[in-house]
Order: sequence, then structure tokens, then C-alpha cells
Amino acid sequence: MLIEFAVENFKSIRTEARLNLTAGRGNEKRDTHLVEPELSGDVHNEPLVRSVAIYGPNAAGKSNLVDALATMKNIVTHSTEHLAELPVIPFRLDPDYEDEATMLEVLCIAEGVRYQYGFRATRHHVTDEWLFAWPRGRLQIWFERTEKEWQFGPKLKGDKKVWQRATRSNALYLSTAVSLNSEQLRPIYDWFEKKLKVIDAQGWSDLYSMSWCRDQRKREIVDFLNVADLGISDIRVVEEEYQPPQLEGDMDPDWKQYLEKLEEKLVGKKFPNLRLSHNIGKSSSSELLLEDESDGTQRIFALAGPWLDSLKNGNVIVFDELHTSLHPALVRFLADQFHDPRLNVGGAQLVFTTHDTSILNQDVFRRDQIWFCERNEKQETHLFPLTEFSPRKGLENLERSYLTGRYGALPFFEQRI
Repeated sequence: MLIEFAVENFKSIRTEARLNLTAGRGNEKRDTHLVEPELSGDVHNEPLVRSVAIYGPNAAGKSNLVDALATMKNIVTHSTEHLAELPVIPFRLDPDYEDEATMLEVLCIAEGVRYQYGFRATRHHVTDEWLFAWPRGRLQIWFERTEKEWQFGPKLKGDKKVWQRATRSNALYLSTAVSLNSEQLRPIYDWFEKKLKVIDAQGWSDLYSMSWCRDQRKREIVDFLNVADLGISDIRVVEEEYQPPQLEGDMDPDWKQYLEKLEEKLVGKKFPNLRLSHNIGKSSSSELLLEDESDGTQRIFALAGPWLDSLKNGNVIVFDELHTSLHPALVRFLADQFHDPRLNVGGAQLVFTTHDTSILNQDVFRRDQIWFCERNEKQETHLFPLTEFSPRKGLENLERSYLTGRYGALPFFEQRI
């Protein structure tokens, strides 16, 4: 589970931005919208919200916040692969920050233990790294690293010095130690690799959902699409021979020759294709290829498998522009899945950015589930929660207040005569 994420000096985020999923004091929707983490040793932990919606104008930095978490996951899971450069992009509009390190940090719960893990890094080296843990509720410092000094806590077991010597200057100690068989550090590493799912505005590929349609899980996909009211009664995966497209006559000759050679290799090969059945009468149906369905249907199908898997296994989904190609009712449907304890059996969480204000109301979310992004006059991203404005419980019209400027985070249009 994700408790908090912090980032500093990344793209449009210059000063620290911190997204916190700890629930506030309100008791509204406690049984549906909050989850109480189960910690080892029966330790009490504050409840967390099951979802967060982030609003703000275009170019305010919402996507950069999502990209920062994706970058952190990428570095954790790939820093041992001798990367030429670490994929951090500092704030570019102030030359003083160009060579400064980017800071990325999460507080999360993995296998019943609370962790605080983070690092600072430039494109060429890691300047700082730290990991604290709270097994049985008490703070343990497992390791801290700077460019000049390394410190290890007594509770960190294993070949600590061997792992230190094996850690390159542009690699993470966490990743290196796990690659050298540190079982103690594996839960936090696995949280990044397996539990954290960061999705950009393009959405998921349909391959994972397609794999479900090859076995008994197909019924779950069909039921999901039916609940979303897409009118689909069945799905078939059909192996079909590749059909070359008609090439344009005025295409660049070199490019046309390249495509023709590629097609020679593909002709005769079979590829899986999806056919979706629609009921068109009491006893008849018609099939459409997935590619012939609407953009919204394709998008919902692609996320069906990962969505259902996440609800079952307690993943954290971070989704940029969830509303793309979807009716507002479908966006609410997707959020409501996380708020239904009968479906969300694994304690999954959803963090998403959106422009859809129709769900910005207290019937859908608690007040502590809404956040905003805006940029100031220096083009810096500022992240802040709705709770800063103390909206009245159950009374304030959040959508109207937002659209009339009470919370900021709106585009400003200059009036010209």
C-alpha cells in the first residue's frame, strides 16, 4: 500500500511535492473508501484512502507527478543494468537546479511492514539513499548512504559490505543487494516491481486482458465489460493469418521497400485477434474485431485484466488521465470498484489524474481524496489537497466551487480586445 510519495527537482516540480494518502479525521464513507493496513505484530496504523483524484489545468504538472513515480520504479528495478544515464530530468527553467539531484521517496507498506525509502540522484550518480523500516511498529534504520559516507543499522542482516562494494556510483544499494540475494530487502523491492503499476495517458496494452480470454478467467473479463454496460456477451480469441495492408503509391520508395520486406516475413504467420460478440436480438448476436470497437471500449477492455488483478492482489495503480476516451459514468464506475470492499479484497489503491469534474463531489469521494496541481508565475508545479480549504462536510458543491475558482488549479485565459 502507498502511504506517501514525495518528489523534488523533477521536470516542472522544483520544490518538494508530497502526495499523502493517510485518511483525515472525517468518518464519512469509512467502511468503503478507507482501508486499514494489516501490519505485522498487530501494530495499529492509520487508515489510508483507497483512491485519490488529482485535478488541475493542462501543463500544471499532473503528468510529471505520475512520471516521477514511474521514474522511481524504473530506477529501482533497472539500476543494476549498467544504465548509461539515470532517467531523471531536473527542473530546467532555473539554471541553479540543472545540476542538482532529483529526490524521490515513498512511504509504503509491503508484506505487513511499513517502509520509508528514497534517494537523490543526478543523471550520472546517486548522491544519497536511505531505507527505514518499522517492523513491529518501532523505527529501525537499515541503511543511509551519501557520496562520502555509508551507515548500516544493526537490524540489517547479510553481506552488507559486499553489497556496498558491488554498488556502482550510478546504481542503488537496494537494487544491488537484492540482485545479490538479500531476502530481507526483497519485500520493498518487490513492492516496486510487482505491486506498483504506473500507467501513462496511453493506457494499458490489451495483451494482458487478452491472455485472460484464453482460459477460465475470460468470464471475469466479460462480466466486467457487462457491468460497465458495453453490451458484450462473449469474447473469442482467434488465430488469424497476417493480412498486409495496401501500401500508398506515393510513399517514400525507401520506406515502402522496407515495409515490403517486413511484410514478406509476416505473410503466412498467425497472430491472435479478438472478436467481441454483441447481442442484437433475442436469439442472435454479431461479432466485431476489437480494433473496430470504439476507443472507449478498447480502453476498458485493455484495463479489465489489470484492474481485476489489482483489486484481488492489492496493487497500487497510478493512472494518468484516466478519463481519456471514457464517459464520465465509466470513470466513476472504475473508481467505485476500488470503493467496494466486496471487489477490492486485496486493499488495492488507485491514484489518477483527470479533468472530469462530474465526479468531483462528495457522493463519490471523501474530501481527503481530492488533490490539485497548479503552476505559479515561475512555472513551478504546486501540489495541494482540497482539505486546505476546509470544505463543509456533505454540504459544499465541490465541482461548482472548483470551476468558480475557489480552489485555484484552473486554466487562466487572457482577455483580448
